[in-house]
Amino acid sequence: MILLQANNVSRRFADQTLYQEVNFSIQDRDRIALIGRNGTGKSTLIKQIMNEEPINDGAFSRAKGLKIGYLEQHVALHSTQSIWDEMMSVFSESLTLRQEAIQASQAVADLADQGQFDSPAYQEAIQRYDQVQLALEEKNVYQIESDVRTVLHGFGFKPEDYQTPVNSLSGGQKTRLALAQILLKDYDLLVLDEPTNHLDVATLTWLEQYLLSYKGALLIVSHDRYFLDRVVNQVFEMRHHRLHLYKGNYSDYIVEKEARLEKEMKEYLKQQTQIHKLEDFIKRNIVRASTTKRAQSRRKQLEKMDRIEKPKQDAKAPRIQFTSGKESGERVLDVEDLSIGYQAHQPLAQAIQLELKKQDAIAIVGPNGVGKTTLLKTLLHQLPLLQGTFKWGTNVSIGYYDQNVNQLDESRTVLETLWQAHDTTDEWQIRSILGSFLFSGDTVDKKVSMLSGGEKARLALALLATEHDNTLLLDEPTNHLDLDSKEVLEEALIEYDGTLLFVSHDRYFINRIATQVIEISPEGSTLYLGDYDYYLAKKAEMEAFNQEPDATDQKSLSHHESSPNDYEVNKRIRSDYKKLQASVEAAWARSEAIDQAITNLHEEMAQAAQENDQNRLLDLDQALKQKQEAAQEAIDHWEEAALALEDFLERYPHLAP
Repeated sequence: MILLQANNVSRRFADQTLYQEVNFSIQDRDRIALIGRNGTGKSTLIKQIMNEEPINDGAFSRAKGLKIGYLEQHVALHSTQSIWDEMMSVFSESLTLRQEAIQASQAVADLADQGQFDSPAYQEAIQRYDQVQLALEEKNVYQIESDVRTVLHGFGFKPEDYQTPVNSLSGGQKTRLALAQILLKDYDLLVLDEPTNHLDVATLTWLEQYLLSYKGALLIVSHDRYFLDRVVNQVFEMRHHRLHLYKGNYSDYIVEKEARLEKEMKEYLKQQTQIHKLEDFIKRNIVRASTTKRAQSRRKQLEKMDRIEKPKQDAKAPRIQFTSGKESGERVLDVEDLSIGYQAHQPLAQAIQLELKKQDAIAIVGPNGVGKTTLLKTLLHQLPLLQGTFKWGTNVSIGYYDQNVNQLDESRTVLETLWQAHDTTDEWQIRSILGSFLFSGDTVDKKVSMLSGGEKARLALALLATEHDNTLLLDEPTNHLDLDSKEVLEEALIEYDGTLLFVSHDRYFINRIATQVIEISPEGSTLYLGDYDYYLAKKAEMEAFNQEPDATDQKSLSHHESSPNDYEVNKRIRSDYKKLQASVEAAWARSEAIDQAITNLHEEMAQAAQENDQNRLLDLDQALKQKQEAAQEAIDHWEEAALALEDFLERYPHLAP
């Protein structure tokens, strides 16, 4: 079923065309990525879909009753309610219906107790009960709490957080909560603008799995290539004022786009060769009497030819190059038993161990709030260390990229920013460097405060590239960059002859750049000697090890080999974990079984009411009350078991799935 269709849609501003002749359709269960360079019109097209932007030409066709949800980038949830109440407010209609069902059932039971089976009031109560039951059948109202818990857990909110007021949360938590809430709503088409921004790896993985089973269609704007490879099955690219459609995920799109351009260029060149031959023949033969007619025939052939437009290449990408001015020593950084954070009695992470050698490229990963950025700032002496030591090696010169580009002076122009950092360099050279980062013409005179996020990122990278440091500390360097700029940055860092230590949530970027991955947790750190895929594989091996008691030759999760005593301890820990896990699963299964029993009782009561079987109705009503009490007890038991498991996993985070 087609949910939404665009027919020759265009958007112009004055005499400038942003895009034109846009045609596409979105069907049930489609998973579509909308990509394109910054400024090509992705956000404008989405606003047109949401009726928030005018259409110059064409139109959209929508399925009758189409429900579209839209989550803009950086939107945070604001509410005076608790987390739980705010999430449950999504289901206010269903909760009201559920309460009405209880009241309708009670009304029937009360009248039956009074023996008023033939009264008008009883018939009205039966009719109302039937109406409510019919409405209940259309909504899965007994899964609401379960669905809310699942989504909150996926976004890192624990049961003990549920009563926290939304307005007391951090900005990042409010943004995650806004995404969690929109996922709970029942939309036919869900439009998400950069949903993966600032999510940690664990949450990203959960979100991917959730979206794969999402029952509606998805239209996603994202620069996260790893995410797009996992989730989407179509790619819409806005390029050269047109929308180009591709089947498959992001990797498929790259291959197909290259193949299309190659084919189009071959067809264009073939026709150009044919045109040149015809033009040459006409030129040589038009003036000769014996061949004039043939030349005129060729001219008509040339005039009737449908000219193939020369395929347009992508707009120029920035040219980034990092070089080190002098070599560092072999040992770049040694970190021993480091604790980081803002309060000595409550560190974000502790027992961090790291040895950084020349030309290493190490990615720092871990959950949000564990202190990845704090670690970089501690190593730069911007924050005091809480415990432990770190030492930089000989001849190490450090360049730092701040994800918030706070190193830029908002009052300066683009030109002044780079020139004042290198005031002995000629202006033409500064302009040339800025040009390679796509700052040219009047843009070099723009104030930094007027730049977009992507422009600020490119300017910060330009500053970094001109320092020629032999060690770079990068905090989320791909944030704000479009896909092409990310790829250029990756190539530059791959070619860089210095040392890299970086924080990133961009798993595709980590895979291309990292030679090692260090995972930070509140209890310590673990080093993985490979890229992101290797890190995932080793994590899976560790999980398998925890489930295989006889795997004594595997390494423990610390930086040391396991001893026989360690093995016995780990064996006991794994046993406790399995028991807790089984307890949670059993409690959940019991809750599900009771919910199903309640559903069955409602159906039986509806049948009994239709058959006017009063005795049966009374028995069922009593059974329903008992099951409803049992349902609440089962939920309480599940929450207790889940909380115990979460506490256990906080003590032993390596066991977390």
